[in-house]
Amino acid sequence: MDSTLISTRPDEGTLSLSRARRAALGSFAGAVVDWYDFLLYGITAALVFNREFFPQVSPAMGTLAAFATFGVGFLFRPLGGVIFGHFGDRLGRKRMLMLTVWMMGIATALIGILPSFSTIGWWAPILLVTLRAIQGFAVGGEWGGAALLSVESAPKNKKAFYSSGVQVGYGVGLLLSTGLVSLISMMTTDEQFLSWGWRIPFLFSIVLVLGALWVRNGMEESAEFEQQQH
Repeated sequence: MDSTLISTRPDEGTLSLSRARRAALGSFAGAVVDWYDFLLYGITAALVFNREFFPQVSPAMGTLAAFATFGVGFLFRPLGGVIFGHFGDRLGRKRMLMLTVWMMGIATALIGILPSFSTIGWWAPILLVTLRAIQGFAVGGEWGGAALLSVESAPKNKKAFYSSGVQVGYGVGLLLSTGLVSLISMMTTDEQFLSWGWRIPFLFSIVLVLGALWVRNGMEESAEFEQQQH
């Protein structure tokens, strides 16, 4: 009877491989969302933000101001990496990775409904910069945390392969953001795109976030992290 029970249990190698696959898939899904949101901002900054949020200056200065707000995200990436890394070591990688997706998704969706300068004046660019800072903070925690969880969970001889999903997610996020913006711009007139069309890709982020959270909910902490807690 004991031998029957033992034979029906998943062996340790199978459980470890399952954990590794879930970690790799969760890291990939989160990377897609975070980089979709992060890069979508840059695409839209070049097309829309100079007119919607900086109309009080010349077109050239408005474009420079829009790209300056894009750069804010890069300034906050190191801070996000340090803080999320610190709490990831204490509270767990999974918790922090769930939080990065939430933060990125909420910030991106809020950009999608943010009133323009003509509606709320200087509050528009101020809020835009704030939301961009949150995006940068979130993606800073995402990159290192997702790669680390994938490496810690992967089999010893396949760590590079299982952690590659983070980098692949970057490419997929870039393709999704550019593809969706291109599709909407082709389906709308210039006036429609500037009025409301550009907001659709930002709001679509909600769908991606929910999907990524569902995938990441199935992840487990790595065995290495669990051992460190004991």
